[in-house]
Amino acid sequence: MYGIEPIFWLKLVFLLVIFSLLFIIFNAVMRKWLKVEKKKVFSHNHVNGKHQKMDWTIRIIFIIFLILGSSINVTRDYTERIWFLEPWYILFGLIILSEAVRAFMEWRYADNKNAYIFTLSQLVFGILLVVSILTTDFFGMV
Repeated sequence: MYGIEPIFWLKLVFLLVIFSLLFIIFNAVMRKWLKVEKKKVFSHNHVNGKHQKMDWTIRIIFIIFLILGSSINVTRDYTERIWFLEPWYILFGLIILSEAVRAFMEWRYADNKNAYIFTLSQLVFGILLVVSILTTDFFGMV
């Protein structure tokens, strides 16, 4: 059978809701425990100007990687694609590197020294959650 099953979208929405709830609860508990202030949602919370420059440099480099990787892989046969040039691997690398840089800058320059622990715990929890979802076939939903 080709295509997706009719219940796929319901399963996807359910999975995204569960994923989001777990992440929100984890963040709330860690923020309270570490006494870290809540950041604005979907905003760039740079520690200082140096962090802002580093963050934008990383983003530009990864955009170039996305364009080059897509250009290279689109010309290859589907079975011969280079795995580390696939967009999801590049985006996963972008998130890990930018959050690691954020944690380092918070460790070095932030007023609240627990901020870097919060950032690292978010990163590790997010990675563990994504890896567990992918390695268990979405907890048996697929």
